[in-house]
Amino acid sequence: PFETNNGAFPKVGITRKLNLSVCCLPRRSSARSYDTELQRCRPEAALVEFGDYHPLKPIMVTDTKTRHGARKGSTSSSSSSSSSVAPDPLSSMLDGTDPLSMFAAASVIEAPDLGRKRKEKEEEAVGPDFETWSSKRGEILARFTTTEKLSINLFMGSDRGSSAVSEKVRTRLEELDDLEEGSQKELLNLSQQEYANRIEELNQSLKEAWASDQKVKALKIVIQCSKLLSDTSVIQFYPSKFVLITDILDTFGRLVYDRIWTMCSDPRPLTDSFTVEDVNDTAKETCLNWFFKIASIRELLPRLYVEAAILKCNRFLNKCGIPETLPRLTAMIRGIGDPLVAAYARAYLCRVGMEVAPHLKDSLNRNFFDLLGTFRQVSSDSVQNQLVLQRVEVPEYLTLYSPAVNWILQCIAYRAPEPLLTEMTERCKKLGNNALLLNSVMRAFRPEFVAARATDFIGMIKDCDEAGFPKHLLFGALGRSLACADPPESERLTILNEAWKVITKVCSPQDYVICAEIWVEFTCRHFSKREVNTVLADVIKHMTPDRAFEDAYPQLQSVIRKILTYFHDFSLLFSMERFLPFLDMFQKDSVRVEVCRSIMDIFIRHQEEPSRDPVILNAMLHICKTMHDSVNALTLEDEKRSLALLIIGFIRMVSFGRDFEQQLSFCVEARATFCNLESVLVQLIHTVNQLAMETSRVMRGNHSRKTAAFVRACAAYSFITIPSLSSIFSRLSLYLLSGQVALANQCLSQADAFLKAAVSLLPEVPRSISVEGKLRSSESFLMDFINNFLATLLVVPDHPEHGVLYLVRGLLNMVQDYTWEDNSDAKVRVYISALPLLAAMSQETYLYSIPKVDSNETLYGGDPKFLSEINKLSETLIGQILDHLKALGRDEVRQQPLAFSLFGVLLAHGDLRNNKLSQLAVNLWNLSHKYGHCETRVSVRTLECMKHQAQQADMTHLSDTVQRLALQSRT
Repeated sequence: PFETNNGAFPKVGITRKLNLSVCCLPRRSSARSYDTELQRCRPEAALVEFGDYHPLKPIMVTDTKTRHGARKGSTSSSSSSSSSVAPDPLSSMLDGTDPLSMFAAASVIEAPDLGRKRKEKEEEAVGPDFETWSSKRGEILARFTTTEKLSINLFMGSDRGSSAVSEKVRTRLEELDDLEEGSQKELLNLSQQEYANRIEELNQSLKEAWASDQKVKALKIVIQCSKLLSDTSVIQFYPSKFVLITDILDTFGRLVYDRIWTMCSDPRPLTDSFTVEDVNDTAKETCLNWFFKIASIRELLPRLYVEAAILKCNRFLNKCGIPETLPRLTAMIRGIGDPLVAAYARAYLCRVGMEVAPHLKDSLNRNFFDLLGTFRQVSSDSVQNQLVLQRVEVPEYLTLYSPAVNWILQCIAYRAPEPLLTEMTERCKKLGNNALLLNSVMRAFRPEFVAARATDFIGMIKDCDEAGFPKHLLFGALGRSLACADPPESERLTILNEAWKVITKVCSPQDYVICAEIWVEFTCRHFSKREVNTVLADVIKHMTPDRAFEDAYPQLQSVIRKILTYFHDFSLLFSMERFLPFLDMFQKDSVRVEVCRSIMDIFIRHQEEPSRDPVILNAMLHICKTMHDSVNALTLEDEKRSLALLIIGFIRMVSFGRDFEQQLSFCVEARATFCNLESVLVQLIHTVNQLAMETSRVMRGNHSRKTAAFVRACAAYSFITIPSLSSIFSRLSLYLLSGQVALANQCLSQADAFLKAAVSLLPEVPRSISVEGKLRSSESFLMDFINNFLATLLVVPDHPEHGVLYLVRGLLNMVQDYTWEDNSDAKVRVYISALPLLAAMSQETYLYSIPKVDSNETLYGGDPKFLSEINKLSETLIGQILDHLKALGRDEVRQQPLAFSLFGVLLAHGDLRNNKLSQLAVNLWNLSHKYGHCETRVSVRTLECMKHQAQQADMTHLSDTVQRLALQSRT
């Protein structure tokens, strides 16, 4: 139907004939003056007087309240504003009834308590900057492991003493003695994981016993677990054992405290700042009973640990309970013979002390000074014999103390003044620069204090005994502080040289890379690329033999991250001779891609200006290719999308300035490199189209022979690349966009090829597409594309060999042949959308045009044959639409919107002075309002618009049409 057999215009090749009977009506488009219409549509300027209402004008609102004793329904108002003015939602603040005002008032009332609360806040010395024990727990468990077999004693006692009345006659001491009378079972040959599982079973048994009111059984479990801390038969595992068992102690302490707290909450709950006077006698008696039970434990170690676990409960008994108990427990630890067991007992006491009384620093200091005395026991015969028996070297044994000593010193050094560090260093010197203690001191005190004494610490490290504790660990601790705080500028180079002399002599690659990773940050922070390059060369030298880098990928990745943190100038970065060889050590695919991602992320975030530096481009292309080549059939879509975004970010940062040919060559190379990522290919097509438009801008639309050939090459690039895309809508939109770009650059044959390719692709559009993993109808997407395509066809000149409106006819034929969804009106909506295009094509001057491109208005110049073809095509379209409306019958839900849409098109673009066309418009209006399903508001506004237009001199004929249009309500 959309073809012509007129001899003056050849037939269109992509058409099919349909035998349709269309009533012959004169089809005429109204002549339009777009400039005049634009002037009419501009809003009229209106002066706003200051006395008028304005939405930004402040509103004065006066409260209106009912007087007491007044008649029902009567109010007294002191408001001078009109009752129709909406009240200001913020006006409630004037009478203090809004939530913020009430809160402020409450804070004023409670002002006398602020002094007490502030004082309590000051006493609460532990803040969010304190590194909690829970943050260290996982590290200790992962670090201190063993393959030796372990043993454990499980509690096998019955529930006697919990519910039976006869059992209550027994004293508590006898119940505790039952633990030593065969109520235990020893499990041998347990692996580390099995041991941890058994401990967790004990923890669950404790909770279950407590929940079933078996308090004595719960206490027995805790005592049994505490006894395990005296066992050092597998000494390498002791720090992890301490972590697991103290979890049970913490659980027990929390259960006891919560029980007594609950007893104090009757009739009203206690506040956090309660005093002894607020605790009732029953709660005090129960609390005292618990301490008596614990005091009856015969062995020192469980009695010490269990009492420390419920140390907080002293708050229920007297004000001085905690300050008096801490020194006593500290002194009790002196009775523990094994120095390792004693060190961890002190660590647990410090841990509890920091929770319940962080301001009592004297007990912490006493614990530490006692700990210093135990270091002499390390060289005793008993300890040395134990190490020989278990085949443990002294350096390895000393590292077992690290978690305990580090924690004790952290508690002491928390918010401590700088002179305390001086005191600690002096004590280290008196002990012969004990390496273990020196390591903990550097880790515990504030980095600013350590950095200011960095040279002194280096001297102390040199004097340490190498056999007792490796020096590279000491330099690692110093390096962590120097990464956070700056030493004096004059000492930085000396510090780096002294540290690296020790680090480079470390034989173990794993120990070396851990220490080197720490000092890389100090080097990057204070020195230039020369020093960083030297450090990288040393790392490569140590990690390449025997492929040692394969076991150190996390540390090597950390080195890369630290370098990228301080070096954002990629020309400087890639000029380092050893940087790319360093990247070559990442030979595991997943790690290599992750490193490339981190580099690309920093490049995109910090590269402010587009670059053409060949060093940067070659290196980044290599990195992007590494990411691209990691994509395979198993790669997730999210991973593909993430990698593509990074590569696209790089492509956008490449610019060769006015060297457009070099830019196009880069895009050609990138297309071959990144062929597996579709979104990257889409970006490359956009880049080339932008390059063509930039060429046109530089030439101001007047292409020379060279630039004309260049923009045609850009069009060829897009035309070749688009078919490789799998997304059909990406292909359609890019064909259309590239055709528009070709038109803007006067490449008519290329534009014609793009648009014909788009039309030919339409039959392949599936009826449903996947959007975010869900199948959706493609109809709306297809309609959007077709409407955009129709808008472009207005300025596309006809090809001299293909006849009049051959692209319009080709598009409509494809729409006619397309298999639309059942009960869909999309095809007819396309026909309705095509009518405004045909009307615009019949005007003497088009609404818009492309500079230096002659559209059909110039080619045909209002030729009658051309207008006749437009009228014939319009007649065919309207006939198809009317046939569809007739076929819908009484399906008013679909029929009425279509009828009203066609009415709107005739009103806007048709010449209603023609009686038959006017009658058709009236019939469509009546059909659209026949069953009252039209929006009344839209209909009313349409009539008002028509009445307004009828007042104009050249539109008086609309008055008769308006009078024939009637409104029908839904009722």
